[in-house]
Parts: sequence; C-alpha cells; structure tokens
Amino acid sequence: METTTKNIVDSLNRNFKGMSPTEILIYFLDVYKDRIGLSTSFGVEDQVLTDMVFKINNNAHVFTLDTGRLHPETYDVMDATNLKYNTKVEVYFPDTSKVQELYKTQGVNGHYESMAKRKNCCFIRKIEPLQRALKGLDVWITGLRAGQSVTRTEMPVVEYDDNFKVIKVNPLIDWSEEDVWNYIKENNVPYNKLHDQGFPSIGCAPCTRAVKDGEDIRSGRWWWEHPEHKECGLHKN
Repeated sequence: METTTKNIVDSLNRNFKGMSPTEILIYFLDVYKDRIGLSTSFGVEDQVLTDMVFKINNNAHVFTLDTGRLHPETYDVMDATNLKYNTKVEVYFPDTSKVQELYKTQGVNGHYESMAKRKNCCFIRKIEPLQRALKGLDVWITGLRAGQSVTRTEMPVVEYDDNFKVIKVNPLIDWSEEDVWNYIKENNVPYNKLHDQGFPSIGCAPCTRAVKDGEDIRSGRWWWEHPEHKECGLHKN
C-alpha cells in the first residue's frame, strides 16, 4: 500500500471511531457516489447493509456473484430483496468457458479433493467475477464482522485491499450476531430461510452446511479444511 493511501485509511479509521454503520455509509456514499458498490451474498449482514444503503440512496450500486451453485433459498431472498426495494441487484456470473474447463479438469465436485482444487473453483466462480464487478470502483462495501471468523478478528472499519486495489469498508465489523438479527427483525428485512435451519454462513450449496449448537459460526463453510484457511480469496488479511 502506498504511504498516501495508508495515511488516508488510517485517518478514516480515526474519524469513524465510535460512529454507527449508517453514519459511515452516509459519508462514503456521498463522497464516492458512482465509484462505490456493496457486494451482497444475501446473508443477514449483507441484507442489513442493503437496507441501510437503499434508505440512504435508493439508486446505490448493489451487486452479487452468482456462482452457478447457490442454494434455491438464496434466489428466493434475492427476489424478495428486489421486490422490497424496487430494484434489480446487479448479477455477475463466472466465465462459461472457464467453468467448462473446470469441469473437464477436476470434475463437478473436485473441490473436496484438495485445497488447491477448492481455491481454483472459488477463483473461477467468485474471484474473477468480483474482479469484473469492482472494475471502475474505488470503494467496496462488505458485510464482514470480526466475530465471523478467526481470519477477521483484526479487520478495521476501513482498509485498503491490495488484492483488488480498492478501499474496503466494513461498517458492521464491530457488530455482534445479536445486533444483526435485531436490525433484521426491527426493520422487516428479507433474509435467507436457511438461517432458520442452522446455517449461520451461506455460500455455494456444495460448500455450505448447517452447524450444531456451540460450533463456530464458520464451521459450516468448507468444513473439511482447517479454520485458518477458511477464506475463498474474496477477503484476505
């Protein structure tokens, strides 16, 4: 990260200390206008931010990645979200030729065989589409929370993502799971019904499962891997 960018990020983190997610969003949406976007996977955190963002600016840019292997319930909440906010969340898909090659080289479920194959699948279905989605943007809003994973405990509100070359804003980083659900209920925000079936974190269907009481909330994602490796490459420390 260049010194100038680091100074900007450090300054923003000092300025936003103690501010609410809405106050943070108001600042960034006003300053960056058409150069800012919220990525959503339609999990509860992203739904909270979608509600906040559209209340501030109903023309805000919100996008999602359709990997081709999502749960049916995810499409249900996508539809409910579009209807509630009278919008069409922009959808980015994987490159067809790359998916076809993926199936040829490692099969339909090769991601279970090794971390390298899983990360290859994640790159084709998520990382490359995200690169396209972030093209032309200076700021990327995410629904990350410190309590979601051991890989996220030290994340600040604002950081520079050197991987995608954008400022990344995490307005909910200090929120608890209880904070999120309270907001969902109080504001009647649509949410993925898989959450009611024990899915705290929802991604692609083959890589997501329900968790038992007392288990880590990310234990249902890539459950065959060690916790410190449980990122797909969208978010890196």
